[in-house]
Formats: sequence, C-alpha cells, structure tokens
Amino acid sequence: MSELATPTISIQYVEGASKARYVAQVDGHAEEAELTLSKLSDSLIIADHTYVPDTFRGMGIARLLAERLIADARAKGQRIVPLCPFVRAHAAKNREALSDVIQW
Repeated sequence: MSELATPTISIQYVEGASKARYVAQVDGHAEEAELTLSKLSDSLIIADHTYVPDTFRGMGIARLLAERLIADARAKGQRIVPLCPFVRAHAAKNREALSDVIQW
C-alpha cells in the first residue's frame, strides 16, 4: 500500500494601493484559494474574505492563509480587523495568543 503524497502548497502575497490578497496554489491545480484584505492604514488592515475551491476542501488551506496573514501582520506591527467569518472564527479560537494582532 502506498502513502498519498502531501501536495505542495505555495502562498503568494499580492499588494495594491488599498487592497491586498494572499493567493494559495496547489501543485498540479489551476485553481487558487485566496484571502482578501483592505488596507486602512500602515498599521490597520481588514481581513475581508477567504475563498477555497471545493477541490481544496479539507487540506487546511484556509488555516494556512490565515496563519500567513497573522504572521505577516505581526512582523509588520499591524492589527487585523477580522470581518471574514473564517478569520474571525480562527481568531476567536486563539483569542489570547492573537491578542497582540487582532483588533476586536
């Protein structure tokens, strides 16, 4: 019996003047998952929306996108307003650990 190979997932950050997004791609797939942001200032951003195609469900991609957003915001000294239901739920589950980066 052979083990299933773990897919390679890459996440890129794409930034515009007032919007940004994290894009996740899985090797061998043309579809993309994304987490979109609105930039209010250099220190405050809004997590707007997370989208994961059905073919990627159960792979933990939304969690990876949220964790990358949080790590980057922490490194930049930013706070995140979690309007996105997924990011909000993730932040609520980890409220104490994320208190330095989540703006409730």
